[in-house]
Amino acid sequence: MNRNGGLKLLPGLVLGVALAGPAFAQSAGQKMHEAWHSTENAAGHAWQGTKTAVSDTDITSKLEMSLHNDKMTRGQDIHVNTNGGVVTLTGHAPKSAAARAARIARETSGVVSVNNDIRAHSSVSARD
Repeated sequence: MNRNGGLKLLPGLVLGVALAGPAFAQSAGQKMHEAWHSTENAAGHAWQGTKTAVSDTDITSKLEMSLHNDKMTRGQDIHVNTNGGVVTLTGHAPKSAAARAARIARETSGVVSVNNDIRAHSSVSARD
């Protein structure tokens, strides 16, 4: 290609780059917006997860204190686990104490539902 032929192509190349520039900028802007949106969502999910964990810890603490302060459930082998406001009770206790623990759990602020997995047994008196 001669020198004059190359010069004829130059305006076309400049025009092509000038027209493509805004398209590239728009694409980059869109990608930045998508990245911001993804970051914002991730931060929101992290905050919600932290808030839920703190709430679950509060529920567990309140419930354990209530079970400790109740005459029927005090000293029983009852364990509390809370996940998303759902309380799971496990361990071993007399039927009456297991039922009482479930009732106390349902009445605890923030509890969504209760899974009573306490293995109930008949209470044994000291005379047996």
